[in-house]
Amino acid sequence: DVERSRGLGDVYKRQILVGIRDSKLSRTQTNILLNQLVSVSSEITNESFVIKTVKTKGDIHNEKRLDQIGGKGLFIKEIEDQILKSKVDIGVHSMKDVPAEDSSDKLDIICWFKRENHREALLSNSGQKFFDLPPGSVIGTSSIRRRAQILNLRQDLNIKLLRGNVDTRIKKLRENNYDAIILSFAGLKRLGLIDQVTEELDEENFLPAACQGTIGIQAKRGNNLKDVFAIINHHETEIASLTERKVLKTIKANCNSPISVYAIINDDVIILKCEIFDHNGLKIFSKDISDVKNKYLSLADELSQTILKDVGQEKINKLNNINDFNYSL
Repeated sequence: DVERSRGLGDVYKRQILVGIRDSKLSRTQTNILLNQLVSVSSEITNESFVIKTVKTKGDIHNEKRLDQIGGKGLFIKEIEDQILKSKVDIGVHSMKDVPAEDSSDKLDIICWFKRENHREALLSNSGQKFFDLPPGSVIGTSSIRRRAQILNLRQDLNIKLLRGNVDTRIKKLRENNYDAIILSFAGLKRLGLIDQVTEELDEENFLPAACQGTIGIQAKRGNNLKDVFAIINHHETEIASLTERKVLKTIKANCNSPISVYAIINDDVIILKCEIFDHNGLKIFSKDISDVKNKYLSLADELSQTILKDVGQEKINKLNNINDFNYSL
């Protein structure tokens, strides 16, 4: 097990054990993050890290709907367990996968890497854009949020569950199991697969999930690793992400909910946007508010209270479950 009681100087002298998902995207994201740290730190080298891949429940059950195998923390729980047991020092997560409700008061996000493009990407076999797809086209996603957004705009499309890693999803598309699929632009960019993208979807129609495009580093609270990674912590990403997550936490929503939350910082102003849909694609809430940047948590509280007043907790709770994911005309 890893010793915790050493000083910061000793941290630099030993290898840091990094827990990540066993996927190409996780390895790529981690390498991007660690290479950035190495490039700006005089103390850290590539040999400072040992990568340990961890099979998560979400990866093992990669054909089932996420909401049917537990819903929350499916891509991180096993990594968190490794951190708590001191089998690894840190976990590297796609923050979109991390529940807003903390699973343990012993864990903390110690670094927020600069957010990549937050938008969605459409990949289509025909090269046709979203609004040009013929009626009856089969579009693939595993996201309840994306499903609702598609239905809000085009109830003449068929929606079919799509699971698996990025390469698997693209392969299923190219084998004509789908006419088009929607994936996170950030993941495709990090994997060097931008040439596969037919269309970068407008956030006016496809507002992203909270923390989409953001990578975070998780560790035990109170250790000195936060100081190691402080040099690559992106403060604006941290503020935006904490704001988005505060909304989800307050309204008790999770990553399976058809809810979009996005915060953007312009100079000293933070703008917070939220959209909520029902499972038929009806937009039942839409609002954006703003305030000075340092009031980001009170801004999140204000929006959350508006959501609870206008939509209600009971309705939000029901949105976390859906009986039939696939949709056809």
